Amino acid sequence: MSHTREDKLQALGRIIDTLDILRVQCPWDRKQTNESLRANTIEETYELSQALLEGSADEIRKELGDVLLHILFYAKIADEKGQFDIADVADALNAKLIFRHPHVFGSTEVTDAKDVVENWEQLKLKEKGGNKTVLSGVPRALPAIIKASRIQEKAANVGFDWEERHQVWDKVEEEIREVKSAAKENDSAHLEEEFGDLLFSVINAARLYGVNPDNALERTNAKFISRFNHVEKRAKESGRDMREMTLAEMDSLWNEAKEL
Repeated sequence: MSHTREDKLQALGRIIDTLDILRVQCPWDRKQTNESLRANTIEETYELSQALLEGSADEIRKELGDVLLHILFYAKIADEKGQFDIADVADALNAKLIFRHPHVFGSTEVTDAKDVVENWEQLKLKEKGGNKTVLSGVPRALPAIIKASRIQEKAANVGFDWEERHQVWDKVEEEIREVKSAAKENDSAHLEEEFGDLLFSVINAARLYGVNPDNALERTNAKFISRFNHVEKRAKESGRDMREMTLAEMDSLWNEAKEL
């Protein structure tokens, strides 16, 4: 169902009013701080991420609401401190979007989405007097796979990239050889370093071929869980303990799961 602009504004007004009331009358809401909410915000963001992967519109709507509540909550806390409010957040975002889209609101010309991304990164560097570095905008707290992807994307947007995407496979193969070589040594730190280099190169390959590595790995995680659960279930149905089964027996059930 699509609502009118006025309906949307009224709905946002209602949730803001509700939060104002809760902040005064609910003991739990009243005692929340930026610090106490932070862990919950991270959890809600991951739940939204999971809903997006699963593709359920109802779940996405629900999780978006949870994330929106946190955004409004942080703005409410800041408003109470006299720092800013949700209007300041929205106005700053609007100004940033207009500044970073000169091909829409200005005279800059682009030919495709790649040009838009490159312009976006260049404009970000111009903000705050041009004192930002290319990689300074990558949050330190990001999960490692997502962080690696963002690092590579930002470097590529200033031209630090392979001339042809197929060239990345030579790098991946080189890193595999180095991991195998390090595995023969008795140096765990060196092996960890080489595995890191290998993972970074595979993530880079995924980027070059238009694959989100975090989504890809999460889908593989889900697939493994589903198949492993099938093996465990079938073992229990036959009165067996998986730890007592041979690898061949488990492989047979695994192949059975793959056919489902």
